[in-house]
Amino acid sequence: MNRAARARLRKLLFRVSVSLKGLDGGLEIVTGLALLVVRPDFILRAIALLTQDELREDRRDLVANYALAWASQLSVSTQHFAAYYLLSHGVIKLALVGSLLKNKLWAFPAAIVVFAAFILYQLYRFTFTHSPGLIALSVFDAVVIWLIALEYRAVRQAAAGPA
Repeated sequence: MNRAARARLRKLLFRVSVSLKGLDGGLEIVTGLALLVVRPDFILRAIALLTQDELREDRRDLVANYALAWASQLSVSTQHFAAYYLLSHGVIKLALVGSLLKNKLWAFPAAIVVFAAFILYQLYRFTFTHSPGLIALSVFDAVVIWLIALEYRAVRQAAAGPA
């Protein structure tokens, strides 16, 4: 693969991965806003409704039982924490993604630091939850960081002009 083709592939992978982070940020904002306006008892009823067929088929269904247990223990303070957590993550991600896609030089190192902090927090949470999803998300974030670093180097070289 020649240099131009590698550069196009790098740019495409960068844009796709960063756009996925932006989509994730948007979903976090929507979820955070929903958590602010929906009451915990409504969440419990909705999850009970959504899991009832699955539990009829298999009373030991891991996901359905986990969702019901989580919803039954959901307090208003926990719900508000989750809402503000998701809102702050979403806003930060969207701001960084928008700036990255506009090639704002400050955004590249900022995104690397922020996404690395997200990885550290996800790994910390993994020690409590043992959720494979947190590992998968951390691996994706690491790939995004790598692509951001590659793109940052290319953008800086282009800004410096031909050597």
